[in-house]
Amino acid sequence: MYSSLLLGFSILTSVAVCGQVPCTPTVVGDLRVERFESKTYGKTMTIRVWLPAGYAEPGQSDQKYPTLYILDGQTLFDECTAFKGEHELRLDETVSKLVADGKVPPLIIVGIDSTGDRRDEYALYKNPVTEASKPEPNGKRLPPFVAEEVVPLVRRLYRVTTAAAETAIGGTSLGAAAALYTSLQRPDLFGLALLESPSLLLGNGQFLRDTAFIARAPDRVSISVGATEFDFPDIDSYFAPFRLKRAEAEAGIVKMTEELAANLRAARIKRSEVMLVVAPNGRHESTSWAARMPGAITFLFGGPR
Repeated sequence: MYSSLLLGFSILTSVAVCGQVPCTPTVVGDLRVERFESKTYGKTMTIRVWLPAGYAEPGQSDQKYPTLYILDGQTLFDECTAFKGEHELRLDETVSKLVADGKVPPLIIVGIDSTGDRRDEYALYKNPVTEASKPEPNGKRLPPFVAEEVVPLVRRLYRVTTAAAETAIGGTSLGAAAALYTSLQRPDLFGLALLESPSLLLGNGQFLRDTAFIARAPDRVSISVGATEFDFPDIDSYFAPFRLKRAEAEAGIVKMTEELAANLRAARIKRSEVMLVVAPNGRHESTSWAARMPGAITFLFGGPR
C-alpha cells in the first residue's frame, strides 16, 4: 500500500464498504456532487463541491466566496469514498471549525476526483528514480482541463470568487505536484497553492529546475513535508532495488522541498509568500496531511490581503 502513496503513482481504489460492513458517511455540511463528460479526457469526471454554512440563505444570494480547488476530491470529506487503506482529509470539519473560530472567512471547497488513470492525469514527468520502466504520463493536460472545464462549470453553478488572489489549488503527493504545475501555468486563475508532500522525484527533480529561474510564482504557497515521510513497514526492502536507504531518501525529500520553497520565494517578478512546514513525525499518508490542513488553510485564506 505505502509504495503507491509515497510515490504517488497508483490510485488506491475508493470503496463504499469497509469489508462487508456498510460504511456510514462522515460528511459534515452541504456537499454537492456534480458529474460531467470531459472533452479533455473523453470520460465522465466528478467534482464534489462543499458549501459553507449559510450559503443558501436568501440574504447571502449575492455573496461570492473564496475557493479552494483540490485534487483527489474523493479523499477530502468522507471515509466511505477515501482511498482504500487511507482516511479522509477532514476538510469539511477543519474548515467548519476555522470559520467558526474566525480564523478564515467562509470558503467553498471544490474537490476534483481522480480516476483509475491518476498517474497519467497528474504526473507531469516520469519518475526515473523508482518508476523508470513506466511510460511517459500526460499530466500536462490537467491545467487546460481545470481551466476550461472545471472552473467554468463551477462558476456557472456556484457563487465562487473570480479573484485569483482568493482562489487556491492544492493536493497531496502526486496531486500536490499537479497542483503546483497548474498554479504556475494559470496564475490568472490561482493565486494560492496548497502543497502537501509534493512528489518531487518526478523528472528526477524537474520541478526544482522548472522553478529555479521562475518569473511569477503564486502569491501565497503552503508547502509541507514530513521528516519521516517513509516510516512504513519493510520500506527498506522496497527501496533496496533502487539502491536507496530510508534515511537518505527522507533527507533528500526534505532538502528538495526546502529548495522548492526557496525557488518560489526568489521568483524574478512576483515572489511567493511561502509557509514551509517540515513535520518532525510526518509521514506520507492522509493522517499526517489532515493534521497539517488547519495551518495551511489559515495561512492561505486567513489574515489581511
